[in-house]
Amino acid sequence: MKKFLVLFVAVLFVCAGYLAYTTLDSKAPSVVAAKAKTYTATVYVAGHGGHFAKADVTVDPNNADDPIKVNGLDKVDIGPTKTHKTHDARIDATDSNILFWSTYVLDEQGKQHVGKSDLKTGKVIKDVAMDPDPRALGKTGPIYCASGQSKKYFMPVFMGSEGYVDVFDKATLDHKHRVFVSDLGYKAGTYQFVHGINSNDMKKFVIAISQKGEDGKMNGKQDIILVDMASLEKGKMKELARATFAGEAGKTITFRQYFSKDDKYIFQSAGDRMWVIDAATLKLVDEKMTKPAYGEDHDVMPSPDGKYALLTLRTADTVGCDPEGKPMMDKEGKPLKITDGVLALYDVDAQKLTGKTVSVCFGCHKGMGLGDKNAVLCGLDANYKK
Repeated sequence: MKKFLVLFVAVLFVCAGYLAYTTLDSKAPSVVAAKAKTYTATVYVAGHGGHFAKADVTVDPNNADDPIKVNGLDKVDIGPTKTHKTHDARIDATDSNILFWSTYVLDEQGKQHVGKSDLKTGKVIKDVAMDPDPRALGKTGPIYCASGQSKKYFMPVFMGSEGYVDVFDKATLDHKHRVFVSDLGYKAGTYQFVHGINSNDMKKFVIAISQKGEDGKMNGKQDIILVDMASLEKGKMKELARATFAGEAGKTITFRQYFSKDDKYIFQSAGDRMWVIDAATLKLVDEKMTKPAYGEDHDVMPSPDGKYALLTLRTADTVGCDPEGKPMMDKEGKPLKITDGVLALYDVDAQKLTGKTVSVCFGCHKGMGLGDKNAVLCGLDANYKK
């Protein structure tokens, strides 16, 4: 009898343990991915209309189809359309209410412009007009496109040839230095475009240069060069590292870029694609094609936590419309296609472009009766809300 009781208790214990295990297992939730953070920001996108598009956006990565929503669309004027076409948006690192900018073409008096605006009022604080450099003449552009900054200086980058980085005092916009990329060994005529930006610790400045082949055409090769910021502030180029990236001739063209907040990566726009580059080794981390599905990539700005990035793209497949919103037709009776400026989202951890693009140009143009006009955007900067 005693042996039977012992055996019965043992069996009962085993059965109870099994039931407890299976019950726990059946009720255990399946593994569910953590919900991604939602971001809100005011984004300033440079355009050829003498203004910046001001878009209040919500970025919700959990929405796989439409991760970017434009809640409000306005503009910040910096000057007349003909004289103040701009590619360059640069918010002051120490004052989020100040926007520095530079112009892409010469004005009607043959001057190039550098200025700053008050984002609270939308008013221009200062606009400095200068004669073009004799080594870099051009009546139609390109002039400035990208820019960087240090604590005291704003540094617009002359896009054309010969390319250079200017150094302006932030407080006064007095011009301090002009530093040519020829100091890095680049001869005029061997390259097409120059862009650049500072690291967030303001110790380095990255410069991207689109190369030309012996036939004088862009060959798809892009040089990425890191230089010392302290030297640049003093008007000198001190190279720290250099790497060459290859793409497709005539299609892969480096434009604007950003460092991640921790300065670990460089997010580089490259026309038909975007690159994520290790900022220490200058090795490629990821490459994503943006054409034809998304458009021509002109800038890539990571979120403050570095988990996502916003891209500015030009897309040529938007259907133009008349003031009443009706689709317009070309001479052949086909829908009139115009260039629009859009934003797209890149997921850093997943290494993929996600969801649909959203326009930051056409909405306003259509409302102003300009629905049949091209909207040419370029660089962006943003104030993220905590």
